Amino acid sequence: MNIHEYQARELFEKFGVATSPGGVATSPAQAEQRARSLGGKQVVVKAQIHAGGRGKGTFTNGFKGGVHLCDSPEAAADMASKMLGNTLVTHQTGPQGKQVNQVLVAEAVDISRELYFAVLLDRATSAPVVIASTAGGMDIEEVAEHSPEKILRESVHPLLGLQPYQTRKLAHALGLTGPLLAQASKLFSALFKLFLARDCSQIEVNPLVVTPDGRLLALDAKFNFDDNSLYRQPEIVALRDKSEEDPREVAASEFNLNYIGLDGNIACLVNGAGLAMATMDIIQHYGGKPANFLDVGGGASKDQVAAAFKIILSDPNVQGILVNIFGGIMDCNVIANGIIAAARETGLAIPLVVRLEGNNVEEGKKTLAQSGLTITSASDLADAAQKIVAAVQKNS
Repeated sequence: MNIHEYQARELFEKFGVATSPGGVATSPAQAEQRARSLGGKQVVVKAQIHAGGRGKGTFTNGFKGGVHLCDSPEAAADMASKMLGNTLVTHQTGPQGKQVNQVLVAEAVDISRELYFAVLLDRATSAPVVIASTAGGMDIEEVAEHSPEKILRESVHPLLGLQPYQTRKLAHALGLTGPLLAQASKLFSALFKLFLARDCSQIEVNPLVVTPDGRLLALDAKFNFDDNSLYRQPEIVALRDKSEEDPREVAASEFNLNYIGLDGNIACLVNGAGLAMATMDIIQHYGGKPANFLDVGGGASKDQVAAAFKIILSDPNVQGILVNIFGGIMDCNVIANGIIAAARETGLAIPLVVRLEGNNVEEGKKTLAQSGLTITSASDLADAAQKIVAAVQKNS
C-alpha cells in the first residue's frame, strides 16, 4: 500500500521528522487559502498522485510539469486549477497517466544540498537497512548503476534498532557536521521509529535537503507498508486512496486474491505465488504474453474463483485464460465447480485451458468434462501453456 506525499508529511509531523510547512488542497480556492496561511511566502504546488517523475510529467491537456513554484496565493490558485481534475502522465504512470484530485501546497525552501535517505527491508537478511547517498534529487537506481561508490549502506540490528553511533556515522558520511550533526541524528532516529511503528517496508526521503540557513528537512517521501500488517494499522488503512489503484487489484483485495495486471493477453488463474510465476514464465516461453499475476491462495472457495474470473475478464486485452491448480489443501473439484459457475455467469466466449493436479483431481476433471462447456483439459503445465498460446494465436 502507498500513500500520498501530503499524507507522508502528516506522518513526519507526528513522529518529529523535520519538514517544511504545508497542506493539501482539493480546489483552487483551498490552494489559495493554504498559500495565504503560509504568510505570503513563495510556495510550491505539487500534484498528488502515486507516481514519481511528477516534475517532468505532462498533463493530457498539454500543461507541463506537476511541480511548480508560485510567488503569490493567487498564483497558487491558478496553478491548482491547471492541475486538479486533469491527468498527469509521467515515466511511472504509463501512457494512461493518473488523474490529479489533490495538490500539496507547501512553503518553498531554498536548497544548498540535496541528499538521499531511505530505510528499507533487506531481503538478504530480513532486517532493516539504511541506504543513504550524497546524490539526492536523482533516481537512486541511476546512482547505483553509474556511481555505486556514492551509495552508503548501514545494516540495522532487528532487536537493537538504529543506534546513536550509526546515526552519527551516517551524518558524517553525508557531510553533515557541526549543528547539522545533531539535526541529522534526530531526524534519522525519528524516521526509523516511524518505520517500525507503522510497519513500513520502505521510507524513501528524496530529497533530504540542507537549507542556506542551516536546516535539515525531509522535503519529499515515498512510503510502502507491509500489507500483512495492515490489520494492526487502522490509521494507515484510513489513508488508502483506492482511486490511485488499479480497480482490478482493489476488487481482488476484497476477495483476498493477489492480482497484478500486466500487458499481455493470456490471463492466469493459479494457486500459489511460485506456481503463478512459473505459469507466467512458461506462457512467455511458448510465445505468449501473460495478462496478469493472479494467486487465489491455498484454500480458495467457489466464490473466490468466480470473482477471479470476473476480475480477469474486466481486462479488455484478455483473449484466453489458463487455469493452473495444484491441489494440496485445495480441493480440485471445488475449483472445477467455481470455474463452471464463473464461465456460465460471464458467458465466457474466449479459450479456456485448465490443468488440475492433486487433491481430488479425478472428480474435478470429471466435473469439468460433464459441464457441457468448451473447456480444454491439459495433462501438465507445458501442455497447458502450449494449448492456450495456440488457441489465442489461432483467434488473433
